[in-house]
Amino acid sequence: MPSRRTLISAALAGLITPAQAPPLTEWEAFKVRFLHPDGRVVDTGNGGVSHTEGQGWGLLFAATFDDPVAFKAILDWTTRTLRRSRDALHSWRYVPSAANQVPDTNNATDGDLFIAMALSRAARRWSRPDYALTAAAITQDVLRLLVRHTGSWTLLLPGVKGFETQQTFTLNPSYYAFPALQELATRTRDPLWSTVRTDGLTLMRDGRFGRWMLPPDWLQISRKDGTLEPASGWPSRFSYDAIRVPLYLTWTRQMHPAVDAAFQAYWAEQSPILPSWVDVVTGATAPYAAPPGILAVSKLSVTSPMVSNIPVDFPSVATAPDYYSAALILLARIAWQESRQPG
Repeated sequence: MPSRRTLISAALAGLITPAQAPPLTEWEAFKVRFLHPDGRVVDTGNGGVSHTEGQGWGLLFAATFDDPVAFKAILDWTTRTLRRSRDALHSWRYVPSAANQVPDTNNATDGDLFIAMALSRAARRWSRPDYALTAAAITQDVLRLLVRHTGSWTLLLPGVKGFETQQTFTLNPSYYAFPALQELATRTRDPLWSTVRTDGLTLMRDGRFGRWMLPPDWLQISRKDGTLEPASGWPSRFSYDAIRVPLYLTWTRQMHPAVDAAFQAYWAEQSPILPSWVDVVTGATAPYAAPPGILAVSKLSVTSPMVSNIPVDFPSVATAPDYYSAALILLARIAWQESRQPG
């Protein structure tokens, strides 16, 4: 049997197909390309910045693939560099080339959720009560600082600042990280998590628009009457953010039949060349093809856990043009495995 080093080298060189590369090898390839020795996950598609999304996913990958050394490095860098002083949340972005490398101390909710999820899983896997305590602190501050109530809705804001006015709330559907919500609800047993999850699933069902009835990257809800529409100030696209909606819903087996039907119709109609985005208002599509990470999510979505247990031939980390695409590939692999587990 070839060694792990040989498999990693072959994967990076494109000498083996994604189906031949085991998931662990894909994580090792991700580390080679995107993880600095100090624990910083580098977003190569955005000028080499780092952010809590990438740090949270890196922690999740390390916990999933039983890599406590990488986990500790990522956690230490994240805590040292991004942890906010006034609560348990994290500043969302690190810019290595800037004089002030953390120029914005606002958080990103999905990043904090995945950091807490990864800590919770690591606490269980490696018997680390200190990780559990840190996860609990983040969880409590997410509920304290980021949940809002309006009319019949309980909402999860994308960040502490900048997403609410006297008239509206602005939401990011992909920040409803349902695998993390599920993990944290089980750990804390706070009933508010159940309400956030339930209302989030309703938003995923009702906040869809256009010919294909797809979710936008950014969603706006009226305080007055709860009306949903694509958020002003952002392109009205199903794109690089909203692609995580089918990822997370398939992962947790919480896809509503109508939502699933809409995604299946869209994937089928766009085959064999899936565009990078579609405007949910005008129906216009990107003039360029989707990267491998988006293709990985579409492959996951069309392979329902109730239909087939045949392994999916996902794209490989080696084919990914940048960090984000590679991360989506690894997330889709994990989602495929976990969506087929009983319970």
